[in-house]
Amino acid sequence: MHTLNRTTNQFHNTDARSHHELRLQRQGQPFSRLMTIKFFLLLALSLMAMQSFAQAKPDANSAPDTFVQAVADQALMVLQNDPEVKKQNIGRINEIVDLYVLPYVDFAKTTRLSAGKYWRQATPEQREQLTAAFRQTLARTYSGALSRIDSGTKMDVQPLRAEPDAKDVVVRSRVMQSQNSQTIGIDYRLEKTPTGWKIYDINVENIWLIQNYRNQFSQQINANGIDGLIAALNERNSK
Repeated sequence: MHTLNRTTNQFHNTDARSHHELRLQRQGQPFSRLMTIKFFLLLALSLMAMQSFAQAKPDANSAPDTFVQAVADQALMVLQNDPEVKKQNIGRINEIVDLYVLPYVDFAKTTRLSAGKYWRQATPEQREQLTAAFRQTLARTYSGALSRIDSGTKMDVQPLRAEPDAKDVVVRSRVMQSQNSQTIGIDYRLEKTPTGWKIYDINVENIWLIQNYRNQFSQQINANGIDGLIAALNERNSK
């Protein structure tokens, strides 16, 4: 028990240092700007994971920019119309994620890249546990932003700049919020798989999701091992 408490506290301290580093990177910017960036990072995660119940599903074999725009449009539809999502009903959010996220987002690759070199050291069981824990961490992270989305929120995907036969691309977009006149740039990194395009990383205002968590994971694993990281994530998710 004492080991788990130390593990959890170290993870929380690492998380705090990560946020401090981000504040230093944004030094000189107004506090409201930082809050805006944080909101759109959470919104990006929700767009990455949410799918709606519309009849037409996004075509993962279409052009990657067309695919991302379709995912975003349908995501916003359910976020703007589902009252349980607006209430931050975690059960409802998890239900939507379970039903619609897996075909379009490669959580396993996101986790593998976030773990970096330590992924190769992990056993198959540890990899499965880490992926599940990290997925829940991301779900908890974006769920708090869902109530902030309103009828004026929209995302416009920029024309793709990539070779026609590219297998790994970055799709750029601008997100607008009716309650805020600023627009925020959000980039999605996708890989072409045998079943179509899959999103595995996002970038909000030059903060890549995988790189941010890789720093945290590395410090935690160095201190307490892979099992320590899994335990810390699960403990954090349980609160």
